Amino acid sequence: MNEQQGLWDFMQQQSGKLLEQTLAHIGLTFISLLLSIIVGVPAGIWISRRKKWSGAVLGFAGILQTIPSIALLGFMIPLLGIGAKPAIVALMLYAFLPIIRNTFTGIEQVNAAVTDAAKGMGMSSWQILFKVELPLAMPVILAGIRTATVINVGVATLAAYIAAGGLGEFIFGGIALNNTNMILAGAIPAALLAIIFDFLLAKAQHLDIKKTKAAIIIVPVLLIVLSSFYLLPSAYGSKMLAGFTPEFMGRSDGYLGLKDKYGLDIRTVVISDAVMYKAAYENQLDVISGYSTDGRLKAYDLVVLEDDKKIFPPYYAAPIVRQEVLQKYPELEPALNLLCGKINDSVMTELNYKVDYLKQSPEKVAKDFLIEHKLYKLPRNGHKGIIRMGSKIFGEQYILLQMYAMLLTGNTDLEVETKTGLGGTKICFDALTNNQIDLYPEYTGTGLLVILQAKNNTVQKIIGNKETVYEYVHDEFLRRYKIKWLKPIGFNNAYAVMMRRKQASDFKIRTISQLKMYIDNSR
Repeated sequence: MNEQQGLWDFMQQQSGKLLEQTLAHIGLTFISLLLSIIVGVPAGIWISRRKKWSGAVLGFAGILQTIPSIALLGFMIPLLGIGAKPAIVALMLYAFLPIIRNTFTGIEQVNAAVTDAAKGMGMSSWQILFKVELPLAMPVILAGIRTATVINVGVATLAAYIAAGGLGEFIFGGIALNNTNMILAGAIPAALLAIIFDFLLAKAQHLDIKKTKAAIIIVPVLLIVLSSFYLLPSAYGSKMLAGFTPEFMGRSDGYLGLKDKYGLDIRTVVISDAVMYKAAYENQLDVISGYSTDGRLKAYDLVVLEDDKKIFPPYYAAPIVRQEVLQKYPELEPALNLLCGKINDSVMTELNYKVDYLKQSPEKVAKDFLIEHKLYKLPRNGHKGIIRMGSKIFGEQYILLQMYAMLLTGNTDLEVETKTGLGGTKICFDALTNNQIDLYPEYTGTGLLVILQAKNNTVQKIIGNKETVYEYVHDEFLRRYKIKWLKPIGFNNAYAVMMRRKQASDFKIRTISQLKMYIDNSR
């Protein structure tokens, strides 16, 4: 009951944002659906007239639908940038198959005797199409549109990864923040939209022939109206545009902290960090969230704004391991601790640069580093046990995971099984506590604020001291979860607010407070 009440409270508190995201989600779904109908229905009609092309056209549409949605969005970014355009095009392509196929099938199923009779009455081919074939085929065509709509409502949640908005903002933010209410606040409306639109189109699909003719006119008008929902959220006064990750948007040491401590009020879009840095470099975003050791800082000539009011806690990296695993394999801890103190901020930035920008593999970067510091040993190929290691879905974690894998196989008789790309904090930590993995690299600030969700008075007391923060998360993780923080690696990968170096220089912005003043003065 409390969890339900908590969800309701959350949705009430976020009602404005939830409405905005729902409208954007509907708009994205129906803009893409309208475009898909404009292209797909004529394509279906065309192949019904030229049947030898039907296999090729339907096969091509089928291939488009087999491409993973996140990959298709990635393909669109170099061509169309970030935002609504690539999302709309990707969704349009996903909707092609059911619309083209059902248009073709619906026309094919029209009784030949009916079309012959129409020809005998002197109707032209266009008259037969619009007065006979399409009205009779409309229930089947509407079934295709119905299928495409449900597909688009689901896939549109991924649009949040490329700053296109929609209900995916809450879903991915909730996953990153270990916030079930936030996940449900995005997932429930998305599911309801799919159910409602499916129900309405099912009703339209079963209209009689006279009403079906009216549907040929009414459906396009409704699609245009629903497509306009994407434009309804009100314009914002700030000229600057910020791109923040889902996790950053919902954290007290993220955008919530920027608004609370700095009074920063900037037009924002939610975006994946996989494309965020490049979008800033290409002038599509003015301000982004990021990590102080990210190699893309160097690659894209970005500058970190000084956190002059100290809202970002220390984020020292260390492996966290289930206590029972350490007890079962006592050689595990000393092997992992070989990395302790070996990597400072500048070294980690350089390692990340090699992976993120120079496109070297994490395995090569990790091995080269261990060899340089005389930590690399050939694998023993022992079979004493298997250690399952996980990582979040960014380059730094992949590098650290490979280093730990090499240290274990070179210094112990343990085997290693890696599970990379587990998404955000919630997925990794849940995998650890549910005995799906044995360890993964984590950050003290994340442990403090996201996993432990320490009270504000506690955070304020310890936030300025990295040792105190480490001791707190170390003790609390052992007490609550039977998970041990091993020794810190040495670098502090703190959250940061970044701008293009030239832009920051031109506007004389060095601190977050100066950014806030610039935004206020530019309204």
